[in-house]
Amino acid sequence: MRRRPRLCRDAWLTLLLSAALGLLLYAQRDRASPTTSAPPARGRQLPRPTPGLRARELPNTARAAPPAYEGDTPVPPTPTDPFDFGRYLRAKDQRRFPLLINQPRKCRSDHTAGGPPDLLIAVKSVAADFERREAVRQTWGAEGRVQGALVRRVFLLGVPKGAGSGGADTRTQWRALLEAESRAYADILLWAFEDTFFNLTLKEIHFLSWASAFCPDVHFVFKGDADVFVHVSNLLQFLELRDPAQDLLAGDVIVQARPIRARASKYFIPQAVYGLPVYPAYAGGGGFVLSGATLRRLADACSQVELFPIDDVFLGMCLQRLRLTPEPHPAFRTFGISQPSAAPHLRTFDPCFYRELVVVHGLSAADIWLMWRLLHGPPGPVCAHPQPVATGPFQWNS
Repeated sequence: MRRRPRLCRDAWLTLLLSAALGLLLYAQRDRASPTTSAPPARGRQLPRPTPGLRARELPNTARAAPPAYEGDTPVPPTPTDPFDFGRYLRAKDQRRFPLLINQPRKCRSDHTAGGPPDLLIAVKSVAADFERREAVRQTWGAEGRVQGALVRRVFLLGVPKGAGSGGADTRTQWRALLEAESRAYADILLWAFEDTFFNLTLKEIHFLSWASAFCPDVHFVFKGDADVFVHVSNLLQFLELRDPAQDLLAGDVIVQARPIRARASKYFIPQAVYGLPVYPAYAGGGGFVLSGATLRRLADACSQVELFPIDDVFLGMCLQRLRLTPEPHPAFRTFGISQPSAAPHLRTFDPCFYRELVVVHGLSAADIWLMWRLLHGPPGPVCAHPQPVATGPFQWNS
């Protein structure tokens, strides 16, 4: 009879120790995680900006492997479920989905607009992320005239994941909310495919098709994520001397990235899906700009390229088909901002950094609001140079 109380005490002690160990591991994980708004890619130091293509510095040996995609890409939202490649391969030829909410008048000229848009801003978003959309609308993505250029804006969405299986009430609710948002802002494009990480390629090809049909005369298009900050004035200065009738796709260009074959990675690509050793050159999907001429050519090329589950690599494949090379611009920072050795006293979230750049990836809605106010509100940032530097190679000490 004395042994049972002792066994009970041992069981409780084991449970308490297990709970304490779990809390300790959780605390260590939190301390080890990055605290900045733009975390670096896992397992490497973010490079300082250079004027050329973003390629990894490899050891000087003949057997050095090309860089891996996972180390050359900003960290996107982690998929909640393992990617079902069997299902993907069976459904990969299904590439046309209905447009549920359209903005057919977005690029039409009228007596107030005065012609087609000089810049169309297209932002990838999801239905639940209203806060980020509102931050973009009220800051860098505002429509109207900027430095004399006409700017228009759209958000690209798919059907919320699970909404199709959530019953009639769920489907009615999200559809009604998005339609109300569309009536209020006239900037929502919604397609009938499920909005998942691996369906971003569908979002890519549907937007290219839509823009070719409804914005055929647009001069330039900026396409990016909802968690980027864009210095539109710098972007327009960069585009000022470019011809929209000539090919252009500029951004943070990655070369010689190789597929990840490790199943545990979010970027895992089996040999059966992509058998080549490296990907074609591509611009990071966080934000890039392209001309109207390239937009129309890409729409046609991407309709002939087999779908690939990583959208920015897929776009690189379409460029390769056109024999076009993406143009690197070091002021497109799809890895966020790393601490420069030349200015160790400055924090990376500092308007003196952002005023020199075009795109910075990985910001919260609050970060976007704050940086916009710091750059555009009185009295403005006190930095070494009174004017932003938008063209030419970006340099920290310029």
